Amino acid sequence: MSTPFYVSPQQAMADRAEYARKGIARGRSLVVLQYADGIVFVGENPSRALHKFSEIYDRIGFAAAGKYNEYENLRIGGVRYADLRGYTYDRDDVTARGLANVYAQTLGTIFSSAAEKPYEVELVVAEVGETPEGDQIYRLPHDGSIVDEHGSVAVGGNAEQISSYLDQRHRDGMTLAEALRLAVQALSRDTNGSEREIPAERLEVAVLDRTRPQKRKFRRIVGGQLSGLLDASSASGGAGGGQEE
Repeated sequence: MSTPFYVSPQQAMADRAEYARKGIARGRSLVVLQYADGIVFVGENPSRALHKFSEIYDRIGFAAAGKYNEYENLRIGGVRYADLRGYTYDRDDVTARGLANVYAQTLGTIFSSAAEKPYEVELVVAEVGETPEGDQIYRLPHDGSIVDEHGSVAVGGNAEQISSYLDQRHRDGMTLAEALRLAVQALSRDTNGSEREIPAERLEVAVLDRTRPQKRKFRRIVGGQLSGLLDASSASGGAGGGQEE
């Protein structure tokens, strides 16, 4: 009888992590930035039906890179968790930190299970506060760990290069047009350092806008409004910024 092939637990986990990272890297990158009046989500996405960004609850937004069917299942689960908790207790009890913990448990369980493959996804859960100091951004890699981010974060594709670019240029108090311009510049940079143009119709943009009078702060920016913001940011050259609509 042949001897069973042995793989150490450390090697098995390393292989699973490498598998998940490669799957995530094949997807297009996206960025999440804080600006003066909230949090903006920007990504290259030619589809108008399969969204990378979604509303989870009143002040909470969701962004994901990787396999669509896997992160869509997570998004739906997050919405159900938020609705149930808000209905059972109070709407203010639904927080980005609580949702991030739920996602971390789910991703961690799947990653450590030998019965199924790890999810090829990386998530961002963001909550807009009453002030910029109250904003929360959490990044959740494939293994279920939680990273508390500030200012800006990038996931998917060449996220490391984009994050470095954003860290050097992002600043507090940016207008929406300035933040959008910076995000597009970061996403336009290829791995070899060259730049390419991303037309407005290939961009998916959404914001958590703390200035909205209603409880639900999530809104998408499309069509003429998106083109106007891109034109304003181009005209300003990043110096003065444009006015938010």
